[in-house]
Amino acid sequence: MQSLRSAHNGSISETLRYMVQREGLLRPVRGMSAVVAGAGPAHACFFATYEQSKHTLGHLTRHRHEHITHGLSGCLASLVHDAVSNPAEVVKQRLQMLHSPYRSVWECARRVYRAEGLRAFYRSYGTQVAMNVPFQAVHFVTYEWCQARLNAARSYDPVAHACSGALAGALAAAATTPLDVCKTALNTQEATADGLAQAAALVLRTSGPRGFFKGVHARVLYQMPAAAICWLTYETFKHALAKTEGGGEEGAAKAERTGPSSGGVGGVGGVGGVGGVGPPLACAALRLAAAEVPPAAASSLTRT
Repeated sequence: MQSLRSAHNGSISETLRYMVQREGLLRPVRGMSAVVAGAGPAHACFFATYEQSKHTLGHLTRHRHEHITHGLSGCLASLVHDAVSNPAEVVKQRLQMLHSPYRSVWECARRVYRAEGLRAFYRSYGTQVAMNVPFQAVHFVTYEWCQARLNAARSYDPVAHACSGALAGALAAAATTPLDVCKTALNTQEATADGLAQAAALVLRTSGPRGFFKGVHARVLYQMPAAAICWLTYETFKHALAKTEGGGEEGAAKAERTGPSSGGVGGVGGVGGVGGVGPPLACAALRLAAAEVPPAAASSLTRT
């Protein structure tokens, strides 16, 4: 819907119908492999950075400015996430262009690199950061605010986590759609643009002021379930790791009682928490693996 070329993108249903009629039933999932390849490492870096930043900033501010801490942590996490995900995003959007000439992820990456060099994969990085920093600030502050209202005890509550994530994703997506339109113009290069200012001028010249909100409904409908699933999965694994490290249900309950000032994402204590509960979530699996000594190794140590 954010394409500068198509005249058949007035609504979600019109766009989907035109896409399937002209390019086949599988067209709506084109570029999925690029998303899969980039999402894992990008999200790992994202949440690890968020937890570490929240841990550090919480100590520095003595937990007196929680909203500022959450917003800044989200911004820092976004910088790292975008550095990892931007090349995959470029490939994905090139594959999703109207009448895209590329057939696969690797063919697209190779041809883009040969034609435009490494810079092509980071041409939109500044715009991506300019979009995602406010996106994540709004996202995390909204999520934490919703958690405080829906889950005041800061316990593991799947419904509260999913609803908070959905609302946070929707609000952040709607607020940053103009920058997302500019980012798409830079990534696809349907018309030559180099930088946020040129992309904004191109969108304005091509589609007028309303062009900056092309695809806003689709973006919100995408971000709501995506954010809900992301937060629910994250909180579920975090809760499970807290139980494993803290001695079952009793350990998880103790972690959850530490409250918003000592929790990880959503204020839940335990792995990734602040206040003596443990270091960030990204280190939990390594600590668990290191803690389990195989029986053969244990007997060898005893004989020694």
